[in-house]
Amino acid sequence: MPDHYTLCGIFFSALIALVALYNFVFARKSHIVSSAASPQCMNSITTASGECRSPDSSGEVDVIIVGAGVAGSALAHTLGKDGRRVHVIERDLSEPDRIVGELLQPGGYLKLIELGLEDCVKEIDAQQVFGYALYKDGENTRLPYPLEKFHSDVSGRSFHNGRFIQRMREKAASLPNVHLKEGTVTSLLEENGTIKGVHYKTKDGQEFSAYAPLTIVCDGCFSNLRRSLCNPKVDVPSCFVGLILENCELPYANHGHVILADPSPILFYPISSTEIRCLVDVPGQKVPSVSNGEMSKYLKTVVAPQVPSELYEAFIAAVDKGNIRTMPNRSMPAAPYPTPGALLMGDAFNMRHPLTGGGMTVALSDIVVLRNLLKPLRDLNDSHTLCKYLESFYTLRKPVAATINTLAGALYKVFSASPDKARSEMRQACFDYLSLGGVFSEGPISLLSGLNPRPLSLVLHFFAVAIYGVGRLLIPFPSPNRAWIGARLISSASGIIFPIIKAEGVRQMFFPATVPAYYRTPPSKQE
Repeated sequence: MPDHYTLCGIFFSALIALVALYNFVFARKSHIVSSAASPQCMNSITTASGECRSPDSSGEVDVIIVGAGVAGSALAHTLGKDGRRVHVIERDLSEPDRIVGELLQPGGYLKLIELGLEDCVKEIDAQQVFGYALYKDGENTRLPYPLEKFHSDVSGRSFHNGRFIQRMREKAASLPNVHLKEGTVTSLLEENGTIKGVHYKTKDGQEFSAYAPLTIVCDGCFSNLRRSLCNPKVDVPSCFVGLILENCELPYANHGHVILADPSPILFYPISSTEIRCLVDVPGQKVPSVSNGEMSKYLKTVVAPQVPSELYEAFIAAVDKGNIRTMPNRSMPAAPYPTPGALLMGDAFNMRHPLTGGGMTVALSDIVVLRNLLKPLRDLNDSHTLCKYLESFYTLRKPVAATINTLAGALYKVFSASPDKARSEMRQACFDYLSLGGVFSEGPISLLSGLNPRPLSLVLHFFAVAIYGVGRLLIPFPSPNRAWIGARLISSASGIIFPIIKAEGVRQMFFPATVPAYYRTPPSKQE
């Protein structure tokens, strides 16, 4: 007989499925505008077939990219370099000012090199990052990236997000066949179930429609188009509170610092030669108010006592300076609705908790996968055949994306404080396991850095931590109570990682070769 929790799980799964179906039906109606019913285009070119097109595209476009952030800019340069005619539409082309997207893991830097974009981290005062320092209850351990087999230039990079994006945009715009346009995309244009392009507005209120055989949506975590192309269920487990520390040095130079604080982690890493970013994780969707001083009080009374002594004074000074920023942390598994003529990428498509700094690595890896899939294709106009072919993208991206996504979600839960004794033991076991060094730290750090994105290795290390935790409880003198805590620790570990793996897709994550799309070849009908 199934127990109460199992029956509840079945009931809620059915309920979620019904809600998802409802959202799917009505979201497509509200977010996709049929080209036949689209409003009259202003200041546009009308083709012989009666289509309204933006004058800057004139129908001579292979790909429309919505958004020019990290993913959109890198993709535009990559496709443009391959000879595609690319039209990029970005809401605001001025330099962004964000508190996340500032740490690129070594695996992401290798992808940047593969895409020919490594010079985008130059001339922006970017800092090399060689690993992490982990702090807990007054103890600390250094966890270096395993970079011995790579060229000396290979490491992580940290920087101001906006500077990096502007360099990427400049690189993309330098290609004659890439056109960047400032405008807000309001809807996708659909005809007989196929996306034909987008409808957008410029800042001065002019309306245009742009058409292309393939539209790639990269408009970030706030995407207003994702409902049309994927299951849009977004989880918000916590918020980041961001500060910039000045006139201080990290205990371990050129390392990210993770403090296993109460109630959840605190991060420090350099973003320039004179600035250190601090991100304080606050669980839940609400944070203390900045305007009435509650946030300042929270940071000084709850957070500051847990900050390493070397950073304490600079942390207090940053709080007093008052430039406190907040941002919700979002998590959304990749659950696409394959749609002819359109594709989702970047944070519009797939997000994970930013604790591990893996977002840009996933995005750049996805671009490499997509570039390789599109390279043999000359013609993108057979949208239905292309859509079927590009289903392989969702499978081929899984080793990197699913590993980083799962690790981010699991580590956040393990690193957060909990009144549950079993969870507390798991947290301590993780710190002690990583402190052992050698293969015990090298394996997990290889996963986190994107240098060894293997899902099976992730699961093995995760449960090795759990078993290590049980061993700590039972040696040298086991007791019934400690054995019970050990059993609950294993159960808790399973409850953390298995739901994340299920959301990522067990078959695609561990057995991609069994997915038919894995072997899908390029459409044969090419000129």
